[in-house]
Amino acid sequence: MSDFDDVTAIRRRDGSGSYDADLHPGWAIVGKPNGGYLLAILARAACDVVDTPDPLAVSAHYLRAPSAGPVEVRAEALRHGRRVSTSRASIWQGGKPCIEALVTSGALVHDAPIEWNSAPAPTVPPPEECVASYNPHFDVELFDHIELRVDPVTAPFPVATGEPVIRFWFRLRDGSDPDVRTVLLAADCGPPTVFNLERIGWAPTVELTTLVRGLPAPGWLLVEARAHHLAGGWFDEEAAVWDSTGRLVAQACQLALAAET
Repeated sequence: MSDFDDVTAIRRRDGSGSYDADLHPGWAIVGKPNGGYLLAILARAACDVVDTPDPLAVSAHYLRAPSAGPVEVRAEALRHGRRVSTSRASIWQGGKPCIEALVTSGALVHDAPIEWNSAPAPTVPPPEECVASYNPHFDVELFDHIELRVDPVTAPFPVATGEPVIRFWFRLRDGSDPDVRTVLLAADCGPPTVFNLERIGWAPTVELTTLVRGLPAPGWLLVEARAHHLAGGWFDEEAAVWDSTGRLVAQACQLALAAET
């Protein structure tokens, strides 16, 4: 069992669709649990309640940021299907909902043939030639548990590039291989792309949809994230995740709040 398996564990309450979970303080940014980490917990409960192995699409609305500590995860089956099932999952803390998600789940096929692909993996220097991610402005506890190696061409520090694109390699620091829940984390763990527009600060996610497109092969994951529009303090961010073989394994799109200048 990897560290990530342990910190995303859920315990089902007898005779109900409710689960207990504990949010770990180390998988956070300035004390607030990372959005991809929370998505992995939600997906776990949503799949369990309909007895499916893999999340295929997870769409979550972040209502308020929970704190580290005990939470309740509520899951409800909406549809049982032979190939695809749908469920709802939410995280509650202190009697208030923190995140609400709809999850489509089923079973991913290992090494399914690719019939067409318009999104090949970008050309990035190998991890050993990239730079370790850091943030000189605030603490990112998450970096104690994941390793990000950023393409120097897109690194926001020490100088912003002026283009809201960041490419990086990702892996868990405990050396465990990625799985379907790991790609949910990988798609939402990099520095906000607007850092390269000098909008430095906490960038809370309001809505995040992640599509899991395949079972990842062992090794590093490669992520490219980019923003297309920043206005009124809001920005979008799209991310794609490829495994060590160059296969696309996840796509994500989110709406987030940019830090004030």
